[in-house]
Amino acid sequence: MVQNLRNKKLLGINSLGRIGKLLLWNQINLKHFEGIVVNCGREIGKDFDDLMQVIETDSTYGSIHKFLYGLTGKKAEIEIIDAAIPLIKIEGIYVKILRSARDPKDINWLNEGVKIVVDCTGNFIDPTISTESGKACVRGHLDAGALKVITSAPFKMKTACPDDAKTMIFGINHLEYDPQQHHIISAASCTTTGLAHMMKPLLDNAATARIATASMSTIHAATNTQSILDSVPKAAASDLRKSRSVLNNIILSTTGAAKALELVMPSIKDIGFMADSVRIPTNTVSLINLNVTFHTELDANGEPIVSRKLLNDIYKKASEGPQKGLLVFSQRQNVSSDLIGSMAAVTIEAHETHTRTGFISFPKETLAARGLDTGKELSMPVTHAKIFGWYDNELGSYVYCLSKLCNYIEEKTV
Repeated sequence: MVQNLRNKKLLGINSLGRIGKLLLWNQINLKHFEGIVVNCGREIGKDFDDLMQVIETDSTYGSIHKFLYGLTGKKAEIEIIDAAIPLIKIEGIYVKILRSARDPKDINWLNEGVKIVVDCTGNFIDPTISTESGKACVRGHLDAGALKVITSAPFKMKTACPDDAKTMIFGINHLEYDPQQHHIISAASCTTTGLAHMMKPLLDNAATARIATASMSTIHAATNTQSILDSVPKAAASDLRKSRSVLNNIILSTTGAAKALELVMPSIKDIGFMADSVRIPTNTVSLINLNVTFHTELDANGEPIVSRKLLNDIYKKASEGPQKGLLVFSQRQNVSSDLIGSMAAVTIEAHETHTRTGFISFPKETLAARGLDTGKELSMPVTHAKIFGWYDNELGSYVYCLSKLCNYIEEKTV
């Protein structure tokens, strides 16, 4: 039975942490792969039952049974094939657990028959490092026999990105995947995924494509990188707030979403884009507060073309067309818990879309100094918009898009 697993269509997952476990759940539900090989890199608990409890339960989303069947009371079919390996079958999908190797190069993906690996550790995010350096790195997965490796985190590197590595978000630039060239793929972050799907409809529409500047703040749920209680900062720590209790504070933080967005939507480089993060003590679902200033025009009645109605119409059409299933247009008055488990990259809170239009004046002296001697002052209308987008930063938004990216890459690779 174990030997036959090598002949099946398999997905490898490195780490059984937050994203790794939820990716396992999602792939079991999608049934795109016939088997999943999960590398934990160590023993979990005291025995096999402890491992099964980790796989089956989640404090945020409940049990795998509830994820698959809601409140029907039906339980997922779980069959223990071999507790010693261990090898189990969940809803007809084989799941094998590896527990010995922590360095990617030591995980024998070739022997397991795994061609596509998702690294969910968050530790191996520099595609410029090779195994020859002696450091554990993402390229180790390729050396261990995988054909492609996807990281569930943004790349972080000091030099230019290698030609065989690329950042991709499903529904944004995944069609750029070249199986002959791209071997290491970053699936960016949860925030970048949601933000990209908010920006795409604006950039695709001629009336809103002329953006002067933009900024976003993500009101972000807690993550495992934060301290449960106050702790002592590490040596040379530049941000002391990361060591403060996640349970008791609203914490100002940073995000690399704007930089990562440029990698999947190059036109963003022409826009002055700023991004920051505010961590709050909730367990999932975050909110993007997107502020955009548009170069706009006035219609025949002197009204600005870019308006609240136009923006909501653009998002509504995107949700019914090219981004269907990835962008949801909601006119309800939502709170964060309403979006837990929502399978979409982002949900637009249309009720809170707002615009204001003003005029930027250019004195005639300023124009003349630039070679535009108009003899009079000119003014240009600009519209500032505020748009809100919800995203389940774990299972619903990010893992959903990550799963679809995995499946696409597998289809185009094998």
